[in-house]
Amino acid sequence: MDDNSLIGKVVHSKSGRDKNRCFIIVGIIDTNYVYISDGDLRKIEKPKKKRIKHLVFTDIVAEEIKDLLLSCEKVSNSKIVKFLQVEDKIEEV
Repeated sequence: MDDNSLIGKVVHSKSGRDKNRCFIIVGIIDTNYVYISDGDLRKIEKPKKKRIKHLVFTDIVAEEIKDLLLSCEKVSNSKIVKFLQVEDKIEEV
């Protein structure tokens, strides 16, 4: 799997204190760990290190955030929060 294919993916945590919360993958450490952020409790400046096996992957990719991360530009926490709020509303319908 290409490393950059995971960046920007929306995931749900399936274990830990953050169980059932939505996050976006903002970095890749190795084949077992990634960095995730939700822009609220886990800011982009201090993302959470999480095992891949503790995440549920969705088919949703935050393309704008992914492009900013891959081009090494600054991503604001408000963009992440706004994207995840829109996705939560879509999933509820």
